[in-house]
Amino acid sequence: MTAEAVQVVARARVARQTRSLVVIVVLAVVVFAVLCVSLSLGDFKIPVVDVVKTLFGGGDHATEFIVNKLRLPRALTGLLVGAALGLSGAIFQNIARNPLASPDIIGVTYGASAFAVLGIVTLGLTGVAVSALAIAGAVLTAFLMYVLAWRHGVSSYRLILIGIGIGAIATSITSYLLTKARVEIAQQALVWLTGSLNGRDWSNVRSLAITFVVLVPCMVFLVQQLRILQLGDETAYGLGLRVEVSRLGLIVIAVLLAAVATAAAGPIGFVAFVAPPIARRLTRSPGPAMITSGLLGALVVAVSDLVAQHAFGETQLPVGVVTGVVGAPYLMFLLARANRVGSGG
Repeated sequence: MTAEAVQVVARARVARQTRSLVVIVVLAVVVFAVLCVSLSLGDFKIPVVDVVKTLFGGGDHATEFIVNKLRLPRALTGLLVGAALGLSGAIFQNIARNPLASPDIIGVTYGASAFAVLGIVTLGLTGVAVSALAIAGAVLTAFLMYVLAWRHGVSSYRLILIGIGIGAIATSITSYLLTKARVEIAQQALVWLTGSLNGRDWSNVRSLAITFVVLVPCMVFLVQQLRILQLGDETAYGLGLRVEVSRLGLIVIAVLLAAVATAAAGPIGFVAFVAPPIARRLTRSPGPAMITSGLLGALVVAVSDLVAQHAFGETQLPVGVVTGVVGAPYLMFLLARANRVGSGG
């Protein structure tokens, strides 16, 4: 009987792993297809086949210039930003065991936005300086959240509530700065606050790529500890895990991913919020589904940017507008569902 139970468990595990692998492959193919479509559209339309040839080094000079020089940096920035937000959201939600725990809900991106607007409005900063301030704001916000939530350890519930409170304060500061700014400066800040991929170049791609090279190996190293943390603090302590050290390390990685993504494209809302739950539903896995969350984040941003650029004729919208239209109804659905089942999570 024991041998049969072991075989059943083994078959279920293999089935989950197979499903997860299939989902990852399908998502990767879809992301690449959306990338090729986005590179083919514009004032000068290029056949998708020619785009694929160009990406693999086979296009003519004119196509290579349009695809690789003009359009590819924006598209890759969107993919990397979406992947970073998806991974960040997956870490936060799995640590807290709560679908509301994403960086754009609990205040991390609001802190980044407040610092960025402070730099734009009061210091007249642009470009890299604004991005650096956004990263500093996200890190400082996360530090305050962690310190204020500490009571002989960090409670996930307390962390979320304190994060929402700090986010509200940061939003108020941002609003105050905008009301005091000159109209043209306020417009510039509002464009950044909406979340946009306009004007992104290879420097943004390099910054995001370096972030991934540094943080993803650390994340892979800590994923097993994240799985143990999902069992609850008491169980994790019983298994010998250094709970607070592991949690702090994971939070640092999640905050830095969200901070760099926000610095590169502004606070693109709801991507980190919607990607991890959808990833878990697709894989039907009790684990964190990190790769799937990253791919889904990339897909959400890529599709949203495609819609923002080409679905409204001559009018181009910031990508954050489209993600907000998708994410806000999902948030209301999640809250209504939690209310029906009597669960805050």
